[in-house]
Amino acid sequence: MTVLAASSAAGNVVSGVLAFLVVAAMGIALFFLLRSMNKQLRKVTPVPPRRPRENRGQGPDPAGPGHSSRP
Repeated sequence: MTVLAASSAAGNVVSGVLAFLVVAAMGIALFFLLRSMNKQLRKVTPVPPRRPRENRGQGPDPAGPGHSSRP
């Protein structure tokens, strides 16, 4: 029984270290991925706010509200 307990304890230490290395590598990769994403997002220019459709360069409707010039 003592041999079985000693071998399973050694196995847990190795898998614990391996799991830590995998999680640490994923954390480092996430850090660089987020840094790259922030750099790319800083390059994007904000879209100017849109004006309402009725004011897009034509001015107000000459017939008034509720009247359509379409047949």
